[in-house]
Parts: sequence; C-alpha cells; structure tokens
Amino acid sequence: MNKKTLYAKKYLIGLITCMSIIGLVGCSQSASFQNTTPVKIGVSVSTSGDFAADGKALEQGYQLWEEAVNGRGGLLGRPVQFDFMNDNSTPEQVAANYHKLISVNHDDLVAGPFSTSLTIAASPVVKQSNYAFVEGAGVAPKVFAAKYDNLFSVSLPATNYLKSFVYYILSLPQSLRPKTVAYASNDDFFTQPQIDSVRTLLDQGGVQSVFYDIYPAATTNYTPIAQKLVQAHPDIVILGTDGQQDSVAFMKYFKQKKFNPSAIIATAGPDQGTQFTKPLGGNQSVEGIFVPNGGWFPTVNNYQNSQFVKDYLAKYGGAATDISADTVEAYSVGQVIEQAVTKAHSLDNTKLIEELHADIFNTLQGAVKFASDGQNSVAAAFLFQWQNGKLIVVFPSSSAAANPEFPKKTWP
Repeated sequence: MNKKTLYAKKYLIGLITCMSIIGLVGCSQSASFQNTTPVKIGVSVSTSGDFAADGKALEQGYQLWEEAVNGRGGLLGRPVQFDFMNDNSTPEQVAANYHKLISVNHDDLVAGPFSTSLTIAASPVVKQSNYAFVEGAGVAPKVFAAKYDNLFSVSLPATNYLKSFVYYILSLPQSLRPKTVAYASNDDFFTQPQIDSVRTLLDQGGVQSVFYDIYPAATTNYTPIAQKLVQAHPDIVILGTDGQQDSVAFMKYFKQKKFNPSAIIATAGPDQGTQFTKPLGGNQSVEGIFVPNGGWFPTVNNYQNSQFVKDYLAKYGGAATDISADTVEAYSVGQVIEQAVTKAHSLDNTKLIEELHADIFNTLQGAVKFASDGQNSVAAAFLFQWQNGKLIVVFPSSSAAANPEFPKKTWP
C-alpha cells in the first residue's frame, strides 16, 4: 500500500470517527473530551401547537448551552447531546415524552419543557423515576404545590414578579404614595398569582383596592373591564396581562378616555417593543408605563451573560433585545446542571438532587438557591419603565439606568 492510499484511509477513518462521536461539536474540540460517550439530556419541547414559538426559543437556549459546555470539555469530560421530543404543546404528550426519554431512551438526565401547565404534567412522571428535574419555565404556585423534592426551578417565582413595583410604591414618601389601586388580570397560571401576591402587600401597606377583576383567558373584548376599572378612579393600575393583545387593548381604552393614573404596570406586553408601542401611536404614547422583569436583560452583569449574548447573535442574528426570556431560562437550566454535575462529580440523579438542594448556583438570571419545594428563593425581580423611547431598568436603584418617572405623564 502506498503512502497516499494509507493517508487517505486514515483521513477517512478519522473523519467518520469524528462525525459519529460528535455531531454536537466541531472535530477540533473532540480532543478535549476524556470519554466520547455522550451525556444524553432528554427534553420535551413544543415545536408545534399553541406554544410553538416559545418552544423554539426554549430549544435555542438548550442548544446554545450545549455548544458552550462542549466547548469547555462537556460534562465530566464527556460531550453533551440533547435528546429532543416534540410534545405538540399538550400535557398528555409531554408526560408520554418524559416516560420515553427516561424508561425507553435511558437518557442520563432530563431538563424541563415550556410553560407551567406542561411542567405540572411532566413532574410526576420524572418524580416516579427519581430523576433530577431542573426547569426554568414553570414558575406558578401550582408547579410547587406537590412539593416534589426532585424539582428545581431556576427562574423567579411568579408570585415575586411584581414585588419590585410594590417595593418602589411603598418606598415613596407618604405625601406621594398612592391611596388606591385597581387590579385586572387574565385567569392564568402565571398572571393571577402575581396579582394576588402584591394585592396582599399593598393592602398591608395601606393602598386600598377599589377594583379587582379576573377575566377568562378566552376574553377578546376588554372594553367592559377597562370601563369599570376607569370608573373606580384608582391612583394606580396593576394589570395581569399575558401579552400584547390584552395589554394594548387596555392602554388604548385608557388613552381614549384620557385616564391618567399615577402609575400603570402590566405583567406582559410592554416588554414586546414595537409590537406594543406601534398600536398605541409610538414611543410618546407609552411614556411612563411599567413592566416587571424576571431577572435578565441584555446588559445585565450576570454569570456568563456577555458570552451568551455574543454566542446568540453569532448563531441566530438579530439584536440582543430580540432574545426571548424562554431562551435565557433554558440556558440557565443548563448552567445549573453543569455546576451541579461538576460539584457532585457525578451523573447519578440521587447525588445530583442532594447537590441541588445543598448549594448556590450562578446563571444568566442571577443567583439560584432552591427552597425545599423547588422555588428559587434568592431570585430578584427588576422593574422596567418606558422612558424617552427606551425600556430601561428603574428599580432596584443599584441596577437602575434612571430614576422611575412618577407620577406618570398624561397621554399625548
């Protein structure tokens, strides 16, 4: 055999070996693995159905972390490989998927799906096999009601989202502090707990509730609700909105009626950029509107965030402000798994559960410390506000780009 033929065969064998081992990272990184058997992490993702957009963003977060951790040598010297299954956004399928990922595919680890409802459906299946269940998208109280000792949510609990707004309101001098508040919320796992939590705090702080309404999730006509709210003449308004549709509808009505409370905050919608501002008439029409934030924004000085943003833009393009919270949550799940495996020096799920209960972890969203029921007990909320055409951090003061505008300016 001549040298040319020998070299060609060696090259072909090497190429085939590299492709069969990895497929997850470039061949140039394969030398960093001590063992080329992949660590398989099973995840049910919603790539079709009602949650498809969020599911895709979640999948992107997991994929970005997979590439990052493999660039660092993987887990315990082995490459990481996700095993994704589509759940079509249904509880029945998500439960079936986790059963298959654990009992049929025999994945080493699992990570959480999108949404509170799917996390609730998956949790008993994962608990039955005593796998560590680290997740980032299930944060409503019902997720933690079963008190599974293997469930760990890396994100801010839903009940804490609006607390930054309440702390700001109650920090105001008595002469400026609002006396009354109106609440309207979508009947949803995620939004209503936020409203009910802060209602208690504001009641205790002397801010009296003059209107409280929980509307069905299927509501499309918000005018009757907005009309009753305006007629209550509250000093401040807290809306448990689930997105652009209901938040814009309320704001349009308030603007039309020239209703100018001292502050308006909505749980979702104001954070959706031009999808929120354009229907209302542009940036000048959203001046002073607040929205809570679960602990992440593109410039936050959190663990590995600058590299994450750089990697995201390189892979998916767009602007940093386009990065979905779902992507951030999934990446944060990966960060916690990586730290737990490294600290426990094991892929044994029983040992990982012990480690997850015992330690503090760092993520894109900030510090993570798990309470006994799986909630992140140290997660901090930020308060954002539209000012001069930009959505900026205004509370807490240690992270603020500017002081909050209070009272809100009148509608243009």
